[in-house]
Amino acid sequence: MDINLPDVKAEVEAVFARYERALVSNDVTELDALFWNDPTTIRYGNSENIYGIEGIRAFRAARSPQGLERTLERTVITTFGRDMAVASTLFRRPVMPGRIGRQMQTWMRTPEGWKVVAAHVSIIADPDE
Repeated sequence: MDINLPDVKAEVEAVFARYERALVSNDVTELDALFWNDPTTIRYGNSENIYGIEGIRAFRAARSPQGLERTLERTVITTFGRDMAVASTLFRRPVMPGRIGRQMQTWMRTPEGWKVVAAHVSIIADPDE
């Protein structure tokens, strides 16, 4: 298996950046478009376990658009072949001093483009503080 093919890695880096822009601007339509439209799509959050795209859409529609600004650290994107990738990052938000967020996404190439098929977001006490 080919790991981190340069052209595939560039594609995933671009779609990951697109996701990040949509997230911090609360572009719910774009966020929904970047998740796989399937009942097996999963998003585990800080206080929720969501199964299926409909649940993810409902979560996004109900979430407050306040306090979404953040900075990313130690982002690692690894591609596996031409159709799968994992993106991992740490994030900090001004609204959560002393805490650090962790995000992992599994991306899959589909006929409609790259989609998140599984995501996990958690926030912990910042071990560096």
